[in-house]
Amino acid sequence: MDNSQAQQGDSYTDNLIGTLLAIFGSVIVSISLSIQKYSHVKLAGTKAQRTFYNTKTWWSGFVFICIGEGANFVSYAFAPIAVVAPLNAVSVLTSSILGFLFLREKSKAKDFAKNHGLAFLGYILVIGGMYLFVSFGPNSHEKLQAENIVKHLVGWPVLLYLLLEIIAFCLLLYFYKQHNANYLVIILLLVALLGSVSVITVKAVSGMLLLTFEGSMQLNYPIFSVMFVCMVASVVFQARFLSQACNLHDPSLAACVNYIFSTFFAVVAGAVFYLEFQNEDVLHICMFLLGSALCFLGVFLVTKYRKKAKIFEPYVTMDMANGVPTIHDNGLVVQPDFNGSFSYGALVNNDGVAAATLPVNLEQPTVTVRGTDAPHSQPDLKKD
Repeated sequence: MDNSQAQQGDSYTDNLIGTLLAIFGSVIVSISLSIQKYSHVKLAGTKAQRTFYNTKTWWSGFVFICIGEGANFVSYAFAPIAVVAPLNAVSVLTSSILGFLFLREKSKAKDFAKNHGLAFLGYILVIGGMYLFVSFGPNSHEKLQAENIVKHLVGWPVLLYLLLEIIAFCLLLYFYKQHNANYLVIILLLVALLGSVSVITVKAVSGMLLLTFEGSMQLNYPIFSVMFVCMVASVVFQARFLSQACNLHDPSLAACVNYIFSTFFAVVAGAVFYLEFQNEDVLHICMFLLGSALCFLGVFLVTKYRKKAKIFEPYVTMDMANGVPTIHDNGLVVQPDFNGSFSYGALVNNDGVAAATLPVNLEQPTVTVRGTDAPHSQPDLKKD
């Protein structure tokens, strides 16, 4: 009885350590990304010909990223996947708050409540949801020795889960590559399927490293090398697909959908591979699901009402309305080849933007002549 109570106390301690590490890592990563964004914005506002990796601000953000991701990596060795994975909502929450404070994404006082009221409701839902799934999340732990990981890997539930995941991934990849199905859902499903493999391998590698530091050598087992290679490969391809999703679609929407998909598949992977919910009762599982649902809704509200940048077309077009060229139309864009910082027809600095050439054959507008006056010849267009 005393031994079981001691093990339960150690389990709660490990959960607390893993939770705090995951929260700390998510906050540090959000701060580092905001620092790097500030570095890019500040560099774009100057005329100095410098690249971003030559600035101290960007490198300081990179160092913070390494620290934050290191804390997230270690957190998987202490807490279950079902507790650590949903805590990525802390990163979304922190990024949104830093958008108001650090990056000065502000609005007028009279419009603040109207534009950001639901976002603050999302903050409350995220915090409440995190409290629920951390408090009622799984509390079962096992020493992730190499023999235990191999035993989990060769079990039929894991093999069936991996088979279904491979089939789903191949089908999605086929439609994405062969049929150009660049839908946000398809790309982020690919990210989530890779993410489920990532969390399984990350937990295995971090757990074996922790046992190695405690004195039980695990690095000489072949399963460690297999898990390490799968971890690196899945993380690299996951980052690649996520980058494509952010380039093709709204980054705020991509962040919301990615959090929901990745959390769902990560929790399922932890439940199947590491049997994290095996000893949990129905009440704890229901409260965990409620907390996760509140986090999903909160992240949706936070990302949905973020201010989107307005696209501005700073060029004069060739559409003629009573002889006057129009702006912000879908006509031919004129941007003569000029080497100065500001080009003719541009309202903002467009250094680095490729100039569009003027078509050679332009249809001349017809001119009606009144009376018997001879028609005047059309003057030649001045060539740039």
